[in-house]
Amino acid sequence: MCSTSSGFTASPFLRSFKRDFSCMIQWWQKARRAMECFQSVSRVKGSLCQQLLLFIFWLSSFQDVATLHDPSHISSTSELANPPSTALFEPIEIPPAFIPRYPYPEKSSPPMYPSFPSTYEPNLTGRCPVNFSAMSNIIGKTASDCSLPLAALVGNVICCPQLGSLLHIFQGYYNVDYDKLVLRNAVANDCFSDIISILASRGANSTIPTVCSVKSSNLTGGVCPVKDVNTFEKTVNTSKLLEACSTVDPLKECCRPVCQPAIMEAALQISGTQMMLNDNKNVVGETNHIDAISDCKGVVYSYLSRKLSPDVANTAFRILSACKVNKVCPLEFSQPSEVIKGCRNVAAPSPSCCSSLNTYIAGIQKQMLITNKQAIVCATMFGSILRKAGVLTNVYELCDVDLKDFSIQGAYGQGCLLRSLPADMVFDNSTGLSFTCDLTDNIGAPWPSSSSMSSLSLCAPEMSLPALPTSETLKNPGCHGCTLEMMVCPRFGF
Repeated sequence: MCSTSSGFTASPFLRSFKRDFSCMIQWWQKARRAMECFQSVSRVKGSLCQQLLLFIFWLSSFQDVATLHDPSHISSTSELANPPSTALFEPIEIPPAFIPRYPYPEKSSPPMYPSFPSTYEPNLTGRCPVNFSAMSNIIGKTASDCSLPLAALVGNVICCPQLGSLLHIFQGYYNVDYDKLVLRNAVANDCFSDIISILASRGANSTIPTVCSVKSSNLTGGVCPVKDVNTFEKTVNTSKLLEACSTVDPLKECCRPVCQPAIMEAALQISGTQMMLNDNKNVVGETNHIDAISDCKGVVYSYLSRKLSPDVANTAFRILSACKVNKVCPLEFSQPSEVIKGCRNVAAPSPSCCSSLNTYIAGIQKQMLITNKQAIVCATMFGSILRKAGVLTNVYELCDVDLKDFSIQGAYGQGCLLRSLPADMVFDNSTGLSFTCDLTDNIGAPWPSSSSMSSLSLCAPEMSLPALPTSETLKNPGCHGCTLEMMVCPRFGF
């Protein structure tokens, strides 16, 4: 029993009140110390680091205050999570205990709620003679990257590149003991069905063939005339091909490619198109030759998969995919009539212009996650659309539009751009599925100098990217370059 200074015995309720009130005071002291640290840093709009830390301290205090209204509640160490151990300017990881329980389970939950994919035993055809367990790592990575609730949202950047890599690796692995580089149609149908079933049993979205526009014929070589190893090695300089693609530099390949031209050269050679070009003959049936080149590139990937380890091949194929997807904006832009109407003749900040622009961009943000480079392409493309319609003023600057505004927004208003390098979903037993946002592009969207996209280049020294914020313009040097671990939800309420 605990006695008060006046000498009478405290009731259990008062003891609980005193204990919880003391705990609350301790948390508020921590919050006050954090605020003192922030006094040296000027406030800036959209400062995610400040918002996240303030939210963490607020939520921790709120949990203690809630106990004052429930005398029957007994606090435990398992319920009171410790603050993140990482430093302020290190990548911020949000423990699941800091994420409030969603109070409306019957409704779609917002982003940043953990997702735990369910697994089960797949129902296989039994007609695909492959030991899938030998490819378990690549299959597991693909299932994670194409998880059920997120496949469409990360399809262009994460899921589909990894699924394509898996199919290339499977195609080479299937025929490693044979002379063939492709699968027969009937076997391809069965194996493709088994691959999708296994992925779905590990938590992947069963609709990913539609999301990623892949089918069983991708494993057959299509109309490519060369489908066996002997003919391939007689036609292609395989030493040159393997030297170019055994180690793919993620920083150089996209702008100074080595592997990509080697693959294209091999595809042209086995398709027969290279011979016709060398002989200066007219290419008859251009569409058929384009299809042949595309199918022959699949055969080249299959050959590389035979010669490289699965992990090396997967890394190389993902980098090649990143080079491709970062060149194109995957977003769909509907006719921005209201934006054009509100912004055509403005020369200074206009409430009607910015309101219509923000409303339009809010619709774009519901589409998908994109990368840094894709955001630059998308911002330039949309700006070009506006310029063609007569909006000549830089409305991005007038209305404070950032690159991150073109991608899906996380909970509490954080923008999220993925790095341009290959990224994967990460699964953890305690936090579920998560992905890492790159916050270094929290800078103004680039306004195009003309209505043409032809001058845009993302490669040095030609590229002209928006300047990174300085301490004078950002007024927050501490958060420059920090990243954020975002946990994701099983259902997005957009």
